[in-house]
Order: sequence, then structure tokens, then C-alpha cells
Amino acid sequence: MLRSLGQRPVSGSDNDPRVTELRTAVSRLRRELAAHPAEFPDRDIAEDELAALAAMTIEGSPEVPRLRRSLLLIAGAIGSVSALSRGLGEVREAVELFGEPRR
Repeated sequence: MLRSLGQRPVSGSDNDPRVTELRTAVSRLRRELAAHPAEFPDRDIAEDELAALAAMTIEGSPEVPRLRRSLLLIAGAIGSVSALSRGLGEVREAVELFGEPRR
């Protein structure tokens, strides 16, 4: 896993290790959620936001505010499902790699 916050994109999202990390974490959590047998009220919200995050990793460099908004919605939707907490934590760590925009 990538842990360095100091890494910058080279040219395009395919070369940005943060985007790769996010793509991997989102994909893993989507698989875990799909395999989770229990239904819960906000499952659709979590699935929709994970799909949105996956799309952002394909389209290019994601917008940090949008990443954080999606993360909050996903956490609110599946936060009480302990079986998904590890995957959610990995998505959170991947979002944190984008840090605050520099001024």
C-alpha cells in the first residue's frame, strides 16, 4: 500500500499512485459489499457512491471535496456493518492520500 503523502501525479491518473491506491481500495470494498449477505437500509447509497468513486478514478484526477463527500456518505451508509469496516478504512486512507489542496 502507498503511504507517502508527498507523491505527486506525473502525467495523467494512470501514473498517479494515489489514484491507483483509491481505485484498488474502492474495488475491494465494492466486492466485499456485493458479497455481504445482509441487507441494510442504506446499501444502495453505499453502492452508488462507490460506483461514483470508481468513475472518478477512471476520469482523471478526482476532486478532493467530492472524494470526501462520497467517503462521508459511504461511511454513513455502512459504518455500522462491522464486516465492512476494514474495507471502509482502506478507502478512507486512500482518500486521505489526496490531502488538502495547496494554496
